[in-house]
Amino acid sequence: MLNANNQLQYITLALGSALALFLYPHSLTSVLAAKNRDTIKKNMSALPAYTFLLGLIALLGYMALAAGKAWGVAPVVGSNGKADTNTIVPMLFDKMFPDWFAGISFAAIAIGALVPASIMSIAAANLFTRNVYKEYLKRDASPAQEASVSKITSLVVKVGAVAVILFLDPQFAIDLQLIGGVLILQTLPAVAIGVFTRWLHPWALSSGLVAGLAVGIGMLYQIPNPNNGKEHFGGSAYKLSLAGFDSDKQIYVGFVALLANLLVTLVLTVILRRLGAPQGTDATQVEDYTAERPAEAAAPAAALAVD
Repeated sequence: MLNANNQLQYITLALGSALALFLYPHSLTSVLAAKNRDTIKKNMSALPAYTFLLGLIALLGYMALAAGKAWGVAPVVGSNGKADTNTIVPMLFDKMFPDWFAGISFAAIAIGALVPASIMSIAAANLFTRNVYKEYLKRDASPAQEASVSKITSLVVKVGAVAVILFLDPQFAIDLQLIGGVLILQTLPAVAIGVFTRWLHPWALSSGLVAGLAVGIGMLYQIPNPNNGKEHFGGSAYKLSLAGFDSDKQIYVGFVALLANLLVTLVLTVILRRLGAPQGTDATQVEDYTAERPAEAAAPAAALAVD
């Protein structure tokens, strides 16, 4: 339950997570690969219902705890002697439902994990192919070669993810997710805000990004986790007392780092514009923001008539 010390952390975490959600490469990949604007709008309109269903799934965890004594539901204990709490819901299905239904539930869990994993691996493969392979290793790569490298990279990422789950502490995945959220949030000014305005100077955006990353990583390094004995990178809830304040209240690291990012970006933009620093060439055009697929743009009236 929330108390007076972690209410601020929860609020800033919710806000920071919402801002970071569509900054992840796999989110951008799915948006850019959409058929048209209507497809994105339909999916966005369904998000509240999807979020509500996630809440219902979370209630299964409470159900498992309540059924613990009556049905013998308990998480699987790993080789390290610690209970893996991620297994509590599968164990609930195993103990309370027939075998055939438990099998269907396990299959649904596996498929549900594969869908986001596939999108993430595709996004990672695209990033590597376009920004590393084509940029530094083979500038004259053909589309077919790019596709081949992307497929291999996607497979490597999938195998690597499975290896992390099998051979590393599952807590590492949780900590990495928290750290990743802080880091990806620092791209907000350059990636998101920079799309809506050209006023921010490119050099200022880059400097703000570096400042946000430095502040975020520095704060994450100071956070311990007594539950697993970690002295550093123990979460994303930063106690204000670590910064010298006489308070045990906590705040989300990503939110503080983003404020530092924005402050550096705004101040340097003003300074650089006054100094007349060159801004480089902006290759985007108005048409880039209004483009549709040719087949759909060619016959809007016919589509309306059919509707």
